[in-house]
Amino acid sequence: MSLMHNPPHPGRVLREYLAEMEVAEAAARLDVSRTTLSRILHGRAGISADMSLRLADALDTYPAFWSGLQMDYDLWQASRRRRPRIQPFRKAA
Repeated sequence: MSLMHNPPHPGRVLREYLAEMEVAEAAARLDVSRTTLSRILHGRAGISADMSLRLADALDTYPAFWSGLQMDYDLWQASRRRRPRIQPFRKAA
């Protein structure tokens, strides 16, 4: 499996969807605090499953779109960190 090269944080994509809408208005429509939405938009928090459902309802998208963006971002970030060498599991003979 190959990962997208340096995918954007989903908050950056969400900012494009919201266009000129104020953060406070978008947060109210999503029924979350302004702080919660602002943290996502600034890349300081991820998009949860619950938020994926809210965004899908509000933006006429699919929850898997938002959770997929988050997963791609998280996998890319994890792949950039140092990790221990893992020995593959072997099938029993």
